[in-house]
Amino acid sequence: MQERFDVAYLILSGTATAARCPDILHGLVRLGFQTVIAIPTPHASRVIAPRDLAAVQGVRVVESYFDAAILPRPPHGVVLFAPCSFNSLNKFAQGIADTLALSVAAEAVGRGTPVIVGPSLNQPLRDHPIARASLARLPEWGVTVVPPATDGGVPRLAATERLLEAVRPYAPKH
Repeated sequence: MQERFDVAYLILSGTATAARCPDILHGLVRLGFQTVIAIPTPHASRVIAPRDLAAVQGVRVVESYFDAAILPRPPHGVVLFAPCSFNSLNKFAQGIADTLALSVAAEAVGRGTPVIVGPSLNQPLRDHPIARASLARLPEWGVTVVPPATDGGVPRLAATERLLEAVRPYAPKH
């Protein structure tokens, strides 16, 4: 029996595809999660304003370790890390947790709660040896990787529907 959660996290890093995150957040809310928390990496705000994430009804944007939504510890929940940039992917796979976003993802792996990663990498970055190693390492930790789509070498995040389908088994029963 698959464990289900009331909490879903969307961790997003600073790639051009971060502009699609409001659609992903709407999808997480529709899946029935009681609490949806968006945690942008510091570079994500260069691509999408936190207010655009907070504009999605039912979503809480958390940018500080001291936010009441995650004190005293982030609540257990499914983590969707999408888009996951080259930098974030490789830090995560090396166990580097130097931001709130990476810390929440690392804690989820350590707790054994589900983590789903949607990398957003162009073909040369996907072909980079460290990215290949990182993408191979994460499933060894129980992390689900939803492969990215490409359009002529331009990075595209996997379709929102594919990302949400990876989260659906952990959503509360309706």
